[in-house]
Amino acid sequence: MKEKKRREAQNLRAQGWSINKIYRNLSVSKSSVSLWVRNIELSNAQKEQIEKGRFSREVIEKTRITRLQNENARRQRIIDGARSEINNITSENLFLIGIALYWGEGRKTGGVVQFSNSDPRLIQIMMRFFRETCKIPNEQFRGHIHIHPHLDHKKAEKYWSKTSGIPLKQFYKTYRIPPKSSKNKKDSLPFGTFDIYICKKELLLKIKGWTEGMYTAILQK
Repeated sequence: MKEKKRREAQNLRAQGWSINKIYRNLSVSKSSVSLWVRNIELSNAQKEQIEKGRFSREVIEKTRITRLQNENARRQRIIDGARSEINNITSENLFLIGIALYWGEGRKTGGVVQFSNSDPRLIQIMMRFFRETCKIPNEQFRGHIHIHPHLDHKKAEKYWSKTSGIPLKQFYKTYRIPPKSSKNKKDSLPFGTFDIYICKKELLLKIKGWTEGMYTAILQK
């Protein structure tokens, strides 16, 4: 088999193929091809053709990189422009944002307020909503982490405590059994997901009322 590959490589080289093209075509190592064809002389025309091919690949790659950079720059300009449209968040804005986020991600039943997410920014926003809008004192917060067992749960606990501002002593025991639905995504969330708990049924009922009020107000003619 190796001898057959060697003869094929020499034949292709004699036709003016580049070493890179030969080893890719024959699925052999580049060093083997270089050794097999080292004594084959190429004509000036063949050398020129190989050089043109190499130049073309370089141009194509450079063009691809430039196009990607331009597209990334265009996207960033859009993002930066949109970001500049948000100048200030009032307490009323925070009130509505918190309601909307809880409506989408919060627990709706039972007697416990629970907001779960893996995005630290959303956790920070909701902690501010609970503290400033709902007037929840720090000692009433509880934290709970869900994380895959092969990940560093101690590091995750410190991370979420710093992110949320909830002391570690107010965390429930970290849940380290992976759900079956995330079997192939074990490393996508290195710090797992975080739950904010507030054991206050009255607050849950208030949030329920706020969401219903928001829904009504939005659809009013």
